[in-house]
Amino acid sequence: MTRPPLHRRRPFLAGLLRQLPLLAVIVAVGVGLAMVAFEHWRRGLVVMGVALVVAAVLRLLLPVRRVGFLAVRSRPVDVVLLAGVGVAVVAVALAIPADAGTVPLLPPSPR
Repeated sequence: MTRPPLHRRRPFLAGLLRQLPLLAVIVAVGVGLAMVAFEHWRRGLVVMGVALVVAAVLRLLLPVRRVGFLAVRSRPVDVVLLAGVGVAVVAVALAIPADAGTVPLLPPSPR
Protein backbone atom coordinates (compact mmCIF):
# COMPACT_ATOMS: atom_id res chain seq x y z
CA MET A 1 0.00 0.00 0.00
CA THR A 2 1.36 3.42 -0.92
CA ARG A 3 1.19 6.41 1.36
CA PRO A 4 -1.04 9.32 0.39
CA PRO A 5 0.73 12.45 -0.85
CA LEU A 6 1.99 15.05 1.59
CA HIS A 7 -0.78 17.53 0.78
CA ARG A 8 -3.32 14.97 2.06
CA ARG A 9 -1.39 13.82 5.12
CA ARG A 10 -0.21 17.24 6.31
CA PRO A 11 -1.80 20.08 4.35
CA PHE A 12 -0.30 22.82 6.52
CA LEU A 13 3.25 21.52 6.06
CA ALA A 14 2.74 21.06 2.33
CA GLY A 15 1.43 24.61 2.02
CA LEU A 16 4.36 25.94 4.02
CA LEU A 17 6.88 24.10 1.85
CA ARG A 18 5.19 25.50 -1.24
CA GLN A 19 5.91 29.04 0.00
CA LEU A 20 9.68 28.54 0.53
CA PRO A 21 10.67 30.33 -2.71
CA LEU A 22 8.63 33.37 -1.70
CA LEU A 23 10.08 33.26 1.82
CA ALA A 24 13.63 33.21 0.43
CA VAL A 25 12.90 36.26 -1.73
CA ILE A 26 11.25 38.12 1.16
CA VAL A 27 14.22 37.40 3.44
CA ALA A 28 16.67 38.67 0.78
CA VAL A 29 14.62 41.85 0.27
CA GLY A 30 14.49 42.31 4.06
CA VAL A 31 18.28 42.03 4.25
CA GLY A 32 18.52 44.66 1.50
CA LEU A 33 16.14 46.97 3.36
CA ALA A 34 18.16 46.55 6.54
CA MET A 35 21.31 47.48 4.63
CA VAL A 36 19.57 50.59 3.31
CA ALA A 37 18.44 51.46 6.83
CA PHE A 38 22.03 51.20 8.09
CA GLU A 39 23.26 53.62 5.42
CA HIS A 40 24.61 51.09 2.91
CA TRP A 41 21.98 52.12 0.39
CA ARG A 42 23.80 51.13 -2.78
CA ARG A 43 24.58 47.58 -1.60
CA GLY A 44 21.09 47.24 -0.17
CA LEU A 45 19.45 48.22 -3.44
CA VAL A 46 21.67 45.81 -5.34
CA VAL A 47 20.69 43.01 -2.93
CA MET A 48 16.99 43.82 -3.42
CA GLY A 49 17.37 43.96 -7.21
CA VAL A 50 19.21 40.64 -7.31
CA ALA A 51 16.51 39.11 -5.09
CA LEU A 52 13.88 40.16 -7.63
CA VAL A 53 15.90 38.66 -10.48
CA VAL A 54 16.24 35.42 -8.47
CA ALA A 55 12.46 35.50 -7.96
CA ALA A 56 12.06 35.76 -11.74
CA VAL A 57 14.34 32.76 -12.27
CA LEU A 58 12.46 30.75 -9.63
CA ARG A 59 9.16 31.67 -11.27
CA LEU A 60 10.54 30.59 -14.64
CA LEU A 61 12.00 27.26 -13.52
CA LEU A 62 9.69 25.95 -10.80
CA PRO A 63 6.42 24.23 -11.62
CA VAL A 64 3.20 25.97 -10.57
CA ARG A 65 2.56 23.57 -7.68
CA ARG A 66 5.96 24.42 -6.14
CA VAL A 67 6.21 28.17 -6.75
CA GLY A 68 3.51 29.24 -4.28
CA PHE A 69 2.55 32.91 -4.17
CA LEU A 70 5.32 33.90 -6.57
CA ALA A 71 2.77 32.90 -9.19
CA VAL A 72 0.50 35.92 -9.38
CA ARG A 73 -0.17 36.33 -13.08
CA SER A 74 0.79 34.21 -16.05
CA ARG A 75 4.36 32.93 -16.08
CA PRO A 76 5.66 35.23 -18.86
CA VAL A 77 4.18 38.34 -17.23
CA ASP A 78 5.57 37.43 -13.81
CA VAL A 79 9.04 36.70 -15.18
CA VAL A 80 9.22 39.87 -17.29
CA LEU A 81 7.98 42.13 -14.48
CA LEU A 82 10.17 40.63 -11.75
CA ALA A 83 13.30 40.57 -13.91
CA GLY A 84 12.61 44.03 -15.34
CA VAL A 85 12.11 45.68 -11.97
CA GLY A 86 15.12 43.85 -10.52
CA VAL A 87 17.42 44.92 -13.34
CA ALA A 88 16.06 48.49 -13.17
CA VAL A 89 16.70 48.73 -9.41
CA VAL A 90 20.27 47.43 -9.82
CA ALA A 91 20.91 49.77 -12.77
CA VAL A 92 19.64 52.83 -10.90
CA ALA A 93 21.62 51.93 -7.79
CA LEU A 94 24.83 51.57 -9.77
CA ALA A 95 24.19 54.62 -11.97
CA ILE A 96 23.93 57.14 -9.12
CA PRO A 97 27.34 58.73 -8.51
CA ALA A 98 29.09 57.76 -5.30
CA ASP A 99 29.29 61.34 -4.06
CA ALA A 100 25.60 62.05 -4.70
CA GLY A 101 24.80 61.50 -1.04
CA THR A 102 27.12 64.30 0.06
CA VAL A 103 25.57 67.03 -2.09
CA PRO A 104 23.95 69.64 0.21
CA LEU A 105 20.23 70.16 -0.27
CA LEU A 106 20.47 73.94 0.00
CA PRO A 107 23.32 76.04 -1.33
CA PRO A 108 25.17 78.12 1.23
CA SER A 109 23.61 81.54 1.70
CA PRO A 110 25.71 84.59 0.74
CA ARG A 111 26.69 86.82 3.66
